Amino acid sequence: MKNYRIETRCVQSGYQPKDGEPRILPIIQSTTFKYDSAETMGKLFDLETDGPFYTRLGNPTLSAVESKIAELEGGAAALLTSSGQAAVFFSIINICRAGDHIISSASIYGGTFNLFSKTLRDMGISCSFVDPNASAEEISDVFRPETRLLFAETLSNPTLVVLDIEKFATIAHEHHVPLIIDNTFPTPVNCRPIEFGADIVVHSTTKYMDGHATSLGGAIVDSGKFDWTSGSYPELTEPDPSYHGIVYTQQFGQQAYIVKARTHLLRDLGATASPFNAFLLNLGLETLSLRMERHCRNAEAVAAYLASDDRISWVNYPSLPDSPYADRVRRYLPSGSCGVISFGVKGGRATATHFMESLKLAAIVIHVADARTSVLHPASTTHRQLSDDALSAAGITPDMIRLSVGIEHVDDILNDVKQALDACSKG
Repeated sequence: MKNYRIETRCVQSGYQPKDGEPRILPIIQSTTFKYDSAETMGKLFDLETDGPFYTRLGNPTLSAVESKIAELEGGAAALLTSSGQAAVFFSIINICRAGDHIISSASIYGGTFNLFSKTLRDMGISCSFVDPNASAEEISDVFRPETRLLFAETLSNPTLVVLDIEKFATIAHEHHVPLIIDNTFPTPVNCRPIEFGADIVVHSTTKYMDGHATSLGGAIVDSGKFDWTSGSYPELTEPDPSYHGIVYTQQFGQQAYIVKARTHLLRDLGATASPFNAFLLNLGLETLSLRMERHCRNAEAVAAYLASDDRISWVNYPSLPDSPYADRVRRYLPSGSCGVISFGVKGGRATATHFMESLKLAAIVIHVADARTSVLHPASTTHRQLSDDALSAAGITPDMIRLSVGIEHVDDILNDVKQALDACSKG
C-alpha cells in the first residue's frame, strides 16, 4: 500500500480481506483467544511468537487499525490506547523513570501540560518547558545529562503555534534523545512529522481521526529510526526480568519501542482501546482526507472573515497570508493546517463569553476537531487550572476564543459567527 497516495491508504490500508473474508474490517469483540497447546500459549507469553491471546495486549481489529495508522504516518509500528492522554503518557514513561528529565514546548494542550507539570513530577520525572520559538541555543541550554526526550505539538492546542519540526529534531538528535511530536491537529493527511525528523508521533484519535465525537482513543507511532543503544535507555537495551530476560532492541529491532509499550505498559496499566472503538476509528480514517480538506477550506474562509471584522482584536490561523508562521506552513503544511481558529473578541473575557453563548450553530463543548462546529473559551475551561503566569507562557489570553470549524456549509458557519458578533455589539 505504501506506493498509493494517502487518500487511498486512508481507505484501503490496514485490512485487506482474503478470498471469502468480510469486505469490511470485522469487530473481534472477544477478550481472549483459543489455542490448542500449552506450548503455543507459552511462546505467546514469552514473546517468542506473535498472535492475539488476550485483548489487553492485542486484538485483530486493533492490529488492523494500528497497521493503518503506522502506514499513514510512515512509521514502523503503532499502538492504540484508550485515549490521547494515555498515548502521551505511555510515550514518555516507556523510556523514562524516576530521576529522569524531559523537555517540552510550553505551547501544548492544557491536559498535557498538567500531565507533565503535576503527574510526571509526582512520579519523579521532571520537566522543563521552553518557548517553541526560542533559538536552538536557548533550547539546548535546558538539556541535562538526565534528559531523555524532547516533546512538542505540530500545531499547538489552542494557540496554533506551528512547530519548526526540523529545528526541534536537530536539537534532539544533537543531544542523542528522541523527538516526540503530537500530530493530532494536522493528522498525517496534512503533515507527517517523521519525514522531518520526528522519532515518535502521538495522536488523540478522539479528534479528527475519529472525526465524529464517538470514541475516545489514542495512538503512538514509532518511526523505527531512533538508535536506542546509546546507553541512556536501559528500558530497551537491558534484560527485562518480567519476560525471562529478553532485550527488546535485540529481539524486536525497529519495533522495540512499540513492543515494550504494548507488552509492558498495556500489560501493567491496561489503557487498552476497545475493539468497537477501533472499528469506529477505522470508519473515521476512511474519510479523513476528505474531511480534512473541508475543515481547512471552511476554516480559511472563517479566519479571513474574522480578520476583516473590526470587532475582533486578533486572529490566529496558520494559513492566513499574514500569519507569522507562513513560512513554516509552506514547509510543513502545504495542503492546509486544520479546522481550528483562535481569536480575540474586543471587550475581553466578558465579551468573549457573550460571543460564545450567542452562537447558535456552533455548540459549546470541551471537544474539538470533529465534524460539527464547536466553540470554547480556553482560559475558563481546558486551561483553567493554570496560573496567570502559566496561561501567559502557554499563549492563552482572557479574550481568546477557540473555534473548531466543522464540515457544514461555510455560509451557515459564517452567518452564525456574524449574528453572534452582532449580538455582542447590541450588548
